[in-house]
Amino acid sequence: MMRAPGSQLLLGLLMASALMTGLWLLQRRTRNAGVVDAGWAAAIGLLGVAYAVTSAGFLPRRALVAALIGAWSVRLAAYLVTDRVVGRPEDGRYASMRREWGATAERRFFIFFETQALFAVVFSLPILVVTHSLRGWSPWDLTGVLIWCVGVGNTILADRQLARFRARAENRGKTCRDGWWRYSRHPNYFFEWVHWWAYVALAATAPYWWVSLLVPAVLLYLFFRVTGIPPAEAQALASRGDDYREYQRTTSAFVPWFPRRDHVAG
Repeated sequence: MMRAPGSQLLLGLLMASALMTGLWLLQRRTRNAGVVDAGWAAAIGLLGVAYAVTSAGFLPRRALVAALIGAWSVRLAAYLVTDRVVGRPEDGRYASMRREWGATAERRFFIFFETQALFAVVFSLPILVVTHSLRGWSPWDLTGVLIWCVGVGNTILADRQLARFRARAENRGKTCRDGWWRYSRHPNYFFEWVHWWAYVALAATAPYWWVSLLVPAVLLYLFFRVTGIPPAEAQALASRGDDYREYQRTTSAFVPWFPRRDHVAG
């Protein structure tokens, strides 16, 4: 059944809200609000596939973008569940919120979870735009696929490099400088951001293609000002101290680049 964009967004909001309500009920039992992150990733994938099914754009491109956002969603949601939820204590961010909110924690977490549902709808907008493109294949589609491969492939690589580093007991209390982590303090964030430009390219032949620019812009703001780099680095400084301060001094915060080295005075 084909739907207008407005009704698709409303349906998407209802789907994301229902998912987040279920996950909020789950965290009440487990006392682990970290499940919200995996739910956010899963919601975007579900909405993207739903848009592809209910839009009237070029069918092969709809199938392509559904496969891309679906694969991204499954990979990230599974990674977050295994890395932060199953058999893990509650993430420090959420544990701190729980302590600070005290008796009002459950009510506030419900609002927080539903806010994430709204963010999932916002992040699904580029997919909605792509699925309404009536044009046939163009070079922009190949560009989008290549960008997706670079972004997702290197995000996975950076995550694995960090996991291997953390798995070695002798690295406890040290900062990872392996692979991409030698060139960026947050290569996983950088390549995640790159990944979202894939949908900008795929949307290039669609009406209102510029809407797809919203997500890279919002994500960049979140990484630098809200939920990304500031809390991650505050936690790293608290746990690794001078080793991480040296890492901050020599290593690019976001875009991978060669480490800075001091010039030895003659």
